Amino acid sequence: MDPNTAVNTSAAISLVGFGIVIFLLLFLIAKWKWHVFFALLIPIIFFGILPGIQQNNFIDAFESGFGNTLGSIGVVIVLGSIIAEALKHTGAIQVITKSMVNLVGTHRMPLALTLTGFIIGVAIFSDVAYVILNPLVHSAAKTMNVGIAVMSTGLVGALQLTHAIVPPTPGPLAAAAIVGADIGRTIIFGGIACLFGSLACWAWGVYFAGPRIKTMASEEFEGVSIEDLDGEGPKELPSNLSSYAPIVIPILLIGTQSVISLVAPEEHILRTIFSYLGWPVVALSVGVWLAYRNIKNPEDRHKSKDAWVEAALRTSAMILVVTGLGGSLSAILRGTPAVDFIAMIFTDYGLPTILLPFVIGIIGNMITGSTTVGVITAASLVAPMLPNLSLSPEAAMLAGASGSVIIKYVNSSYFWVCTSLSKLSVPDAVFSYGGATFVGGIVSFITVCAMWSVGFI
Repeated sequence: MDPNTAVNTSAAISLVGFGIVIFLLLFLIAKWKWHVFFALLIPIIFFGILPGIQQNNFIDAFESGFGNTLGSIGVVIVLGSIIAEALKHTGAIQVITKSMVNLVGTHRMPLALTLTGFIIGVAIFSDVAYVILNPLVHSAAKTMNVGIAVMSTGLVGALQLTHAIVPPTPGPLAAAAIVGADIGRTIIFGGIACLFGSLACWAWGVYFAGPRIKTMASEEFEGVSIEDLDGEGPKELPSNLSSYAPIVIPILLIGTQSVISLVAPEEHILRTIFSYLGWPVVALSVGVWLAYRNIKNPEDRHKSKDAWVEAALRTSAMILVVTGLGGSLSAILRGTPAVDFIAMIFTDYGLPTILLPFVIGIIGNMITGSTTVGVITAASLVAPMLPNLSLSPEAAMLAGASGSVIIKYVNSSYFWVCTSLSKLSVPDAVFSYGGATFVGGIVSFITVCAMWSVGFI
C-alpha cells in the first residue's frame, strides 16, 4: 500500500472503521428504514472523521471511486431501463410468454412461466414482470386445477434470480463494474448459473411447495389468455423475433466480444470490430433501437420516446447513485489495511475464498430485504480484497449475486408484491417463495463454484 495515497495505515483503526460502516449501513436500512442512498453516504462520511484518516486521500478515493464506477456503466444502466420500458409497453412480454408455452406445452405451464421469468428478468424488474404476468398465473392454475403455488413459485424465483445475477439488469451490472468483471463473461456464466437455479425454483414449487399449499387460483382472472396481459399494450403484437431481439442481440454482441477477445489475435479484424460493437453502450443502444421498432404506429413512436426515457431515468436514478456510492466505498476501503487483514483470515485458515462474497450477499439481502443492496454491498466490500483472495472478479460478483437472492421473506417488497397478488397466506408464501429463492440461490452458487473450480471464471 502506497503511504502517499493510503486512506489509513493503521490496521486497528481500519478494522474498527470497517465494522462501523457495515453496522451503520445495515442498521440505518433495517431499523430506521432510511433510503439506501443516505444509508450508504452517512457511514462513508463517518469513516472519514475517524482518527488517522488522511482526509485528502479519503476525498480523492471517494470522488475517483464514484466517478470511475459511473463512468463505466452509468449510460448502460439507463439504456437497459429504456429497453425494459419498451418491452413492457410494446407487448413483447406477451409474445415471449406465448413462445415459452408453445415450446414446452400448455400441460407444463409452471415450467413455461419459469422459463419466461428466466428470460424477461434480464431486462425487466422482477416485481413489474410479476404484476404483468399475474393474471395468466391465476388463469393457468384454474385451467389446470392446481394450486397457485404450483404455478407461481418457479416464476417468482426465476425472475428474482435473473434480476440479481445476469447483466444488463442494473444490480448485477453495477456489481460487475465495481469489481471490474468482464460484462460478457458475467452474462454467459451468470446465465448458466441462473438457468440451473431457476429450474431448482420450478422443482421446489411443483414437488415441494405445491403439494403442501392448497390455496387455489382467484376466480377474478378465470379465462384470461396471454393476449389479455398488460391492458396498456398495443393491439398489434410484435413477432417472436422482434420481441426477443432487444434482449438477445445486446447479450450476443457483448458475449461475442468477450469470446473473441480470448481466442482472436490482438490485431485480428474481428477483435477490432467487436471491441466496439460489444461495448455495452453500443450493444444496448442497438437494443433500444430494436425495441422502438416494435412500435407500429408512428404517432405512438414519437410520443413514447419521451415518456419511456423519462420513466427509465426515474427508475435508474436510485441505482446510479447507489452504484456510485458503492464504488466510493470500495475505493476508500482499498486504501486501508482492513481488507488485507480480512482476506488473510480466509487464506491462512484455508477457507474457500468464494464464500466471502456469497455470505456478504446473504447478510445484505436478509437484513435489508433488497437484492440490489445485497449484490452491490458484496461487490463493494470484496472488490478491494480480490488481489489477496485469488478470486476472479467474475467469480466474486456471481457468488455475491447468488447470495443476494437468499432468502426473500417479509422484509422484501418483492415478497409482498408476489404474496398479495397470489393470495397466499404469509406462512405459505414464506415456505413457497422464500424456499424457492433459498434453493435457487444455493443451486446458482453451487454452479458458480463448479465453474470457478474448473477455471471457467
